[in-house]
Amino acid sequence: MRLRNMAKVAIIFLSIWQAASAQSQKETHTPMQSQTEPCQRTRAKAKITVHSSQAKPYDQTASPALVEIDLNEKFAGDLDGESPVRALQLLRDDKSACLVSMQRFRGKLGGHQGTFVLQGSEVVENGKIKATWFVVPGSGTGDLSRLRGEGGFEGEFGRGSDGWLDYWFE
Repeated sequence: MRLRNMAKVAIIFLSIWQAASAQSQKETHTPMQSQTEPCQRTRAKAKITVHSSQAKPYDQTASPALVEIDLNEKFAGDLDGESPVRALQLLRDDKSACLVSMQRFRGKLGGHQGTFVLQGSEVVENGKIKATWFVVPGSGTGDLSRLRGEGGFEGEFGRGSDGWLDYWFE
């Protein structure tokens, strides 16, 4: 008899726990997007032009040299705005280079106004630059506060670059 009562109590407890768990899942689930639904990605394109640049030695005690570069870029297209850039460059004797960069974009992305930070990795060879970048998570402001994305750009010095960003909102 005692085992039967304990079994009833266990069944009642499990029923209450299951009901509470189901209610908790309903309360914590956001209606914006299910956890299994993939993010809707959109590709933004822009022409990027450098409006000013300044290079200064960072460490030239050995080859290859390390150089700090400050740039100001303008974006025109689906990305429409401007961005100050800070980069560290490893400059080889043959003038090829690799860089790491951070920049805060200010403007519009697909009609959304705000700012966000891009972290980039660039390679320079034969007067051409090729880069990849991504939106630093949590860096967006304004309409871009939940922005995520990745992309890059390619171009020739003095002629601007063609950039793209595949983006989504979390």
